[in-house]
Amino acid sequence: MLHDSHCHFLSSRFFEALGREKYGAEAGATADRIAGELGWDPPGTPDALADRWVAELDRHHLSRGSLIASVPGDEESVGVAARRHPDRFVGFFVLNAAAPDAVERAARAYGELGLRCMCLFPALHRYRLDDERVAKLFDVAAAHGGAVFVHCGFFSLEARVRLGLRTAPDLRLGDPLALATIAARYPTVPVIVPHFGGGFFREALMAAEACPSMLFDTSSSNSWIKYTPGLTLADVFKQALAIVGPSRLMFGSDSSFFPRGWRRVIHGAQRAILEEIGAEPATVDQIFSGNFDRVFPLR
Repeated sequence: MLHDSHCHFLSSRFFEALGREKYGAEAGATADRIAGELGWDPPGTPDALADRWVAELDRHHLSRGSLIASVPGDEESVGVAARRHPDRFVGFFVLNAAAPDAVERAARAYGELGLRCMCLFPALHRYRLDDERVAKLFDVAAAHGGAVFVHCGFFSLEARVRLGLRTAPDLRLGDPLALATIAARYPTVPVIVPHFGGGFFREALMAAEACPSMLFDTSSSNSWIKYTPGLTLADVFKQALAIVGPSRLMFGSDSSFFPRGWRRVIHGAQRAILEEIGAEPATVDQIFSGNFDRVFPLR
């Protein structure tokens, strides 16, 4: 079995949001235009994009995956995909915890839309993780049996870079130790930290040891390791397994746009690392499918 806990659902609304940011309200800044500027395929309707993702999973022999609505306000697009293929997709949604309607949006996403994980980007949206506004969103997640994904550390948004859009995140706000102060208050809410903490690896390990509800997703190339001279991805896997154990790692690829599609190379590299460090077959199974099924059981 193979599942992927980190795929981005780049809908028309995603491209349109980028277009408005780059060109203002100009009518010509359509999803197709912005996708063309990036050299990516236009997404089409949410139904069509969901079907394309199913075909992509089938082609690479994946059973299930997450789909992340990658801009605030795009909950409905990924909701369409998750409802269309409920046995294949788990819906994630991005939310700005500092927005005045954040609690209402979270309740609707978890409830009416049936999404199962809220994604927070504190450095991008500029709020502290130990802010009580974040706690109110954890209240909503707990009430709906939902999970919370929190991006910590360094990140770069490829589409924004290629379009020349300024991001300027405040990286100080993506501190896993601040996240731990909130997460510890909600032991029933699974908290997913992608990319092993994105450069705050030491802090992420400390936070995870203090909060048994915290998991890491292994996604992307983890290029943040360049900030720690001598550190290798094999070292990262060994330390994470030693401290948090195999039940708290979930494979992710950070796949996003077409025609590139699913990032098979990420999967191959991480399987090779686990073989290199002598991971047991049961450990490999937990990372690549079992933990995802435990956090997001089929309904």
